[in-house]
Amino acid sequence: MAIGPHKEDTGHKHPFDQCGIVLQGQIEMFIGDEQKILTPNETYFISSGELHGWKTFVNEVKLLDISLKQD
Repeated sequence: MAIGPHKEDTGHKHPFDQCGIVLQGQIEMFIGDEQKILTPNETYFISSGELHGWKTFVNEVKLLDISLKQD
């Protein structure tokens, strides 16, 4: 997944777990009350139903993002 520079998701939720790793760039993420800046090779985990969002800076960000949906 690629996200362009100066983009923002102010927050959303979904009914499945999600995890990923930053491949390129820098992204500021919030998950619940926690907020941090992630750089290449850093990972994240978002529990189902948890409010989360992100913001990019001056460069494109590439993520390997995995949704853990259960049947």
